[in-house]
Amino acid sequence: MPKHGKRYRALLEKVDFNKVYTIEEAAALIPQIKSARFDETVEVHIKLGIDAKKSDQNVRSTVALPHGTGRSVRVLAIAKGEKITEAREAGADIAAGEEIIQEILDGRSDFDAVVATPDVMGAVGSKLGRVLGPKGLLPNPKAGTVGFNIGEIVKAIKAGRIEFRNDKTGVVHGPVGKASFSPNQIAENVRAFLKAVEGVKPEGAKGTYLRTVYITTTMGPSIRVNPNS
Repeated sequence: MPKHGKRYRALLEKVDFNKVYTIEEAAALIPQIKSARFDETVEVHIKLGIDAKKSDQNVRSTVALPHGTGRSVRVLAIAKGEKITEAREAGADIAAGEEIIQEILDGRSDFDAVVATPDVMGAVGSKLGRVLGPKGLLPNPKAGTVGFNIGEIVKAIKAGRIEFRNDKTGVVHGPVGKASFSPNQIAENVRAFLKAVEGVKPEGAKGTYLRTVYITTTMGPSIRVNPNS
């Protein structure tokens, strides 16, 4: 059994692990279970009733959180011609053509999200797949990061739209704000996240889809939540 420090043990006492909390109750507990000196991220972890080994049951989509994530996202936009200008005017931190591909291959990594127009995806996919793919940064139409409406895509990501996908164990993880958010903001973000995950339930998934839902902070204990609350 791992040994926890005195501070963490004190936080554990504030959570009833035999109770399944409503979303509002869990959100109200967040200010009490934060302990770090930095503004901790509030996370949601959902165990899904899917077979992650089957490709037709994998879950992947995006959600625009009503109150954003609370963190600044550096967006790289790769496009051609006027679309580069459109992305830059929409707020992209870096907007460039295919010439930036070599810079990324050489180690450039000063970005948190990558978006692209369809006409550059041939080069982006073939040359950067091995670099950006493992990091979850490769632009993908399913993730809403590829399109000629690149200005709208940039604005959405800057405003707090995030991507989610299940891992190999069938669990979806996602940031839904900061510990400094009000309980109401956290609750509304959690509801939006759960609704988005429910909205992409695979047809092949049997039984209970949202099996368990937990909310936690970066350094705090987990709070089990009733997704139907």
